[in-house]
Amino acid sequence: MKTLQFTLFLILIAACASQQNIQIKATDTVDTEDSVSYELIVLDPGFESWFLTYSKPSWYHSQQYYETWNEQYVNAWNYNSIWHRNARLLDGQIDYNPQIDYGLDINHKLFYYFQYVENELKIRILSNSPRAI
Repeated sequence: MKTLQFTLFLILIAACASQQNIQIKATDTVDTEDSVSYELIVLDPGFESWFLTYSKPSWYHSQQYYETWNEQYVNAWNYNSIWHRNARLLDGQIDYNPQIDYGLDINHKLFYYFQYVENELKIRILSNSPRAI
């Protein structure tokens, strides 16, 4: 018991000891590797399994191919979500900026989401859509 009291006494003294000042120097350098990552969230529960089953590898087409089709799909989707008689089927607009580089994987997945909507849900978005499946 005396050993425990002595140990607690030493810990108390060590905790009360004067603290040293810690200096943190600010540097004027800015990290040039400012990376932004994007994520595509699809709320349709059947899409992920369909995507894994039917999609081709992302390298099958170029990023420019996916971007070109995605821009057309997004424009048609946003137009139809406002003005189409079945606007409730296309719930909400898609915020896709063709000036932003979303990367190959995001463009690939977005492209196949549109394929899923057209082929699996039977909702026509474009009249001249590609036959990717």
